[in-house]
Amino acid sequence: MRRTTLTLLTAIFFIGSFAQNDSSTAKVNVVVTDMKGKPSKGEQVLFKGVSSQKTVSGISDASGRFSLRLPVGDKYVINVKSITDTAKYGVIEIPVLGADEFYTEPFKVNVKYEASRTYTLDNVHFDFGKASLRPDSYPELEELIGYMEHKDNIKIEIAGHTDNVGKEADNLKLSQQRAETIRNYLVKKGVQPGRVVAKGYGSTQPVADNDTEEGRQLNRRTEVRVL
Repeated sequence: MRRTTLTLLTAIFFIGSFAQNDSSTAKVNVVVTDMKGKPSKGEQVLFKGVSSQKTVSGISDASGRFSLRLPVGDKYVINVKSITDTAKYGVIEIPVLGADEFYTEPFKVNVKYEASRTYTLDNVHFDFGKASLRPDSYPELEELIGYMEHKDNIKIEIAGHTDNVGKEADNLKLSQQRAETIRNYLVKKGVQPGRVVAKGYGSTQPVADNDTEEGRQLNRRTEVRVL
């Protein structure tokens, strides 16, 4: 389960007769940790301007830190990007200062973030009864590849699941083949083979009732599990 807390600290500003080099932007220092305070490497934090609708992002280093500059005069919605989605964690406002005012200290944003360990790839699809990927699956797989590039310390399992229609042996085989298809795609795109495991579970791990079409559709899924 994903858990987060967010701390925002306002920068100090100075009133004087001179201005900073870039008075149109303000520096923001970001620290990302887990819920125990351990630095989180490779977390992508996005700042989306409420007025401008433009997004500026950064990725935390081994110490959980990064810095960026944001245009003044806007509020920014802060999100942390996971494998398959983004989650909102707060808002920071950077006011416009007067002509003789400038920020002498950066804004500070502290994010405590506990990422989920399992994600469903909702937009990965296969041809019926086959292990061949449909073209509309590629964008989400490219997102996964990008995530693994900046989270270079994680290993994942591609878990294939089916409903209970048909023989269990056939379902198990198909789910394994589909998981291997995704693994092969990731490796072909540059992910190190040792970072990805493919495992098919057939219909042994349902998340819904197989007695309805809706339930069976939910059970036919591909998951990413962070190991």
